[in-house]
Amino acid sequence: MNFHTRKWVKPEDLNPNGTLFGGSLLRWIDEEAAIYAICQLDNQRVVTKFMSEINFVSSARQGDIIELGMTATHFGRTSITLRCEVRNKITRKSILTVEKMVFVNLDENGEPMPHGRTQIRFADEAFKRYREGDSRAMPQGAAGADDEGGGLRGEVESLH
Repeated sequence: MNFHTRKWVKPEDLNPNGTLFGGSLLRWIDEEAAIYAICQLDNQRVVTKFMSEINFVSSARQGDIIELGMTATHFGRTSITLRCEVRNKITRKSILTVEKMVFVNLDENGEPMPHGRTQIRFADEAFKRYREGDSRAMPQGAAGADDEGGGLRGEVESLH
């Protein structure tokens, strides 16, 4: 699993106990997962359909830097299933896991649409198609889907 997004826990992200508010973290996760699904399916029209049990393992405090990691675990005909882990950037201690998040690929009318994907899409593959002039290569705003240190390639290893 690659960790693409980092967040700095600030005072406005805290609950009355002085730890990271779960609602803030879930908002960040849903946004990161949607971006990941958009990049994988070449379509900005995706919606969250399902999120499994959310397992809060430990807390984060003000000043902590956390990382959000996503990986695709299954490609359906019109959907993509993801797994998420959030961890402390410094200690690598797990904060939260979500085993299953399902996103549905939609057409311009908001109806489920087959996406044709069967495996993880690599950022360098999208960039190559983009350079070759394929307008489907990168959804608007998806540039930079790669993270430092090798892009999405490590995710394939995590599925085996």
